[in-house]
Amino acid sequence: MEASSSAVKYVEKKAPRLSKYYDNVQSIEVVLDSEAGQPKVEMVVHAAPKQIFVAHHREEDLFAAIDQCLDKIAQQLRKHKEKLRDPQAV
Repeated sequence: MEASSSAVKYVEKKAPRLSKYYDNVQSIEVVLDSEAGQPKVEMVVHAAPKQIFVAHHREEDLFAAIDQCLDKIAQQLRKHKEKLRDPQAV
């Protein structure tokens, strides 16, 4: 799918906020695709040390799919950070 400039700007604005959930985020890859006529978003976050977090979401609205995917990744990052802080709690 051809990503619009507004979608790219939206991702560039929102994705860097993930580092507030986990300090060691090294890179964020975002793939905008279309599957069965619906926008599909895939995010891969690489964090130190050798951690990879992946989320997918498909929805009618591309911007809603981006937001949902960001929420999924943020949840994974928060959970991982909690696990590192207190391994007994998780």
